[in-house]
Amino acid sequence: MKEYKTRKVFSALPEEVFDALTKPFAIELWTGCSAKFELRKGAEFEMWDGDICGEVVDFEVNKSLSEEWYFGDQEERSIAAFKFFPKGKEKTTVYLEHTNIPDDAYDDIADGWENTFFASLQHFLEDEE
Repeated sequence: MKEYKTRKVFSALPEEVFDALTKPFAIELWTGCSAKFELRKGAEFEMWDGDICGEVVDFEVNKSLSEEWYFGDQEERSIAAFKFFPKGKEKTTVYLEHTNIPDDAYDDIADGWENTFFASLQHFLEDEE
């Protein structure tokens, strides 16, 4: 099992970043795909037309979000944990730690975080001004 960590800065307020990750309509806008998301512990979610599926583990509105990502029959939980910190007047630093990524999926997952997930989110948040 592998772990992926990164830090990203967005030109958006923490509540805007949090909403983009937790409101189905916003998720559909920045992913361009159908999404199912309910901000409730234990609620299952789907993004990118079901390519990312999991469960909301925990959250603190505008501060943190933890999700379990499903990888088939994997016994150990793969957790994607986001933390949101205001930076200056209108920026947010997002820390991501994704643990227990299957070895054979790591390269695709890491590439997906960088070149698809965060790139699409940044485009959505920063080009909507």
